Amino acid sequence: MSTDFVPELVPDFGAETTTDRKLAIICSKGNLDMAYPGLVLANAALGEGVETHLFFTFWGFDMITRSRMAQLKFTMLGNTATHLPQGLGGLPGMTAVATHQMKKQISGIGVPEVPEFLDQIVASGGHLWACRMSADMMHLTEDDLYEGVEDIISAADFIEKTDGAQLLFI
Repeated sequence: MSTDFVPELVPDFGAETTTDRKLAIICSKGNLDMAYPGLVLANAALGEGVETHLFFTFWGFDMITRSRMAQLKFTMLGNTATHLPQGLGGLPGMTAVATHQMKKQISGIGVPEVPEFLDQIVASGGHLWACRMSADMMHLTEDDLYEGVEDIISAADFIEKTDGAQLLFI
């Protein structure tokens, strides 16, 4: 075996390299704790130069509905990952306390609230799409939605727009 060839341990991606990668994230949940995974992943992908599309459907619509997007809630009830007795979650006021605590923790690490995070994603070139079926079910129009949403489209349209994309369902 020749010793002339020494492989690089770290690949050189170079500043001139562009990516043809595409990421499609389906946001289907509107709880505070379920809003952030899609937003964080979208932000990370955009930072890596990946074309990024978010499709908001069912309860994920709360993330882009103007009247609700700043009031997303977190509940411990039924969420065993909180590692607290489930009975506490059913007490009056616990959702408000849990939501306040989670927002405080998120803010404490420098992560913006949902509306500001959406602003950041759009400013970075991310694409936001609203689900036609969900909009119809909830009797919502484009006027009800966050201004960064490009359009209300069908699932088939989203599949077409994100052809070849890596798909994440949250």
